[in-house]
Amino acid sequence: MRIDTHHHFWRTAAQEQPWRGNAHAELAADFEPADLTPLLEASGVASTVLVESVDSAEENDRLAAYAAACPQVAGVVGWLPLADPDAARAELARADRTRWCGVRCLVAREPLDWLAPDLMAELAALDLAWDVVPVIDAQVEAVVALAHQVPDLRIVVDHLARPPLDGGSVDAWSDRLLALAECPNVALKASVGIDVLSSWERWEPGALAPVVAEAVTAFGPDRVMLASNWPVVTLRADYATALRDLDAAVVAAGVDAAGLAEVRAGTALRWYHLPRG
Repeated sequence: MRIDTHHHFWRTAAQEQPWRGNAHAELAADFEPADLTPLLEASGVASTVLVESVDSAEENDRLAAYAAACPQVAGVVGWLPLADPDAARAELARADRTRWCGVRCLVAREPLDWLAPDLMAELAALDLAWDVVPVIDAQVEAVVALAHQVPDLRIVVDHLARPPLDGGSVDAWSDRLLALAECPNVALKASVGIDVLSSWERWEPGALAPVVAEAVTAFGPDRVMLASNWPVVTLRADYATALRDLDAAVVAAGVDAAGLAEVRAGTALRWYHLPRG
């Protein structure tokens, strides 16, 4: 069984994407369930987690409609304005959370000094995970502090915490990775984010292998999950290539059969509490 734990759907006419720049012309198109379904089938992916890509209530409405139309979507990571607890609670009450398994807001390089432990504890009580991409020391420190303050909150770090795969030193990233891995309620997605993809001239599977190996060693396969980041990954690779090479990097890390089952599906099932079967 394989689960793709991170992808998006969008219609560019229906939503602005502030994170998409002039270098991302390939993404200025519609990417919908009909586009992804045959790719899932060809890659043997049984189910997915659909993740918000725009911070707005309208995005939550779109996610609900997409999830209802796409049976492969087992879980949805919806949007919440986490910096404003009252607004977040209002959106929790308003949104269709039928398939919600987690929440996210785009944090860029904000220090996350606005994190509200009381709100995050409420999310944990609602059985919702928190997705985040901490890429600077202050963000990692905030995530680690929250992990200790709210031990029941399942935290998911997206895109390998953005390793510098442009040929630079990985030392600072390694330190951040280890700090996150020391928290038992933090898991990691083996995927590639837009910043890394933008820094590459072409898809670089050879660059993935050492950082995926380091991530799997730090977290263990029971806290790592595979994720395509489709359609963002199409900047440099098609769906099948990206998922194949990420999976191959996990295999190359020496993960045994039981561990591979965790990375491919088990971690996602447990961390997001997705339905089985």
